[in-house]
Amino acid sequence: MQQSFFGGGSVIRVLVVANSVVMRAGLEALITTNSNLDVVGSFSSSDSLAQQVMQLQPDVLLWEWDESENDGVPTLFSLEPELANLAIVLLVNNWQIVSLAEILRFGVRGVLPIEATAEEIIQAIIATATGLTVLHPDILDSLVSILPTNTQPIPTKLNHPLTSREIEVLTMLAEGLGNKTIARRLGISEHTVKFHIASIFSKLNASSRTEAVILGARQGLILL
Repeated sequence: MQQSFFGGGSVIRVLVVANSVVMRAGLEALITTNSNLDVVGSFSSSDSLAQQVMQLQPDVLLWEWDESENDGVPTLFSLEPELANLAIVLLVNNWQIVSLAEILRFGVRGVLPIEATAEEIIQAIIATATGLTVLHPDILDSLVSILPTNTQPIPTKLNHPLTSREIEVLTMLAEGLGNKTIARRLGISEHTVKFHIASIFSKLNASSRTEAVILGARQGLILL
């Protein structure tokens, strides 16, 4: 039997969720072209995701998501606590910026347009399984375009470059980690983490974690 990717083996267990039978079949076929990926199940989005996750124990949920079918991201994810520690990659037809910001705050690690290439989808699955955040360039550009109007464009070269420690913290912010987890990983106090985050915000001229991550990615400081 194949080992789970997070259990120390090389196989990433993927659960596919999509309304269309054709879409599910296509995504399954795509995933099976990579020997490091294994489809553990395929369901319509009308099924109970929490139950599927508990039964099948996937590492990544690849989800063709239509936000018009839901009452909002907070409602969806608050009702599915089993999704909290799962790497989720959404394939979206249309993204509304406000909703997208909510999605990212709730821990989704990957967002791709439905037109994403097979290679983009496979790489997103692998990247999110390792804890990275993946945003398609088109979506990243859309997010940047609606940053608060009081945010000034940052220069090509920062006047005050981030230190190596600040880049480490920014990378962990991109992973969605909280201050306590960052402090534990780096072996520093939570107060020091807050100091580093404040410095990052100042240098990038950001007003939130999401904004700092986006601007950091645009600067090439981190990889999303």
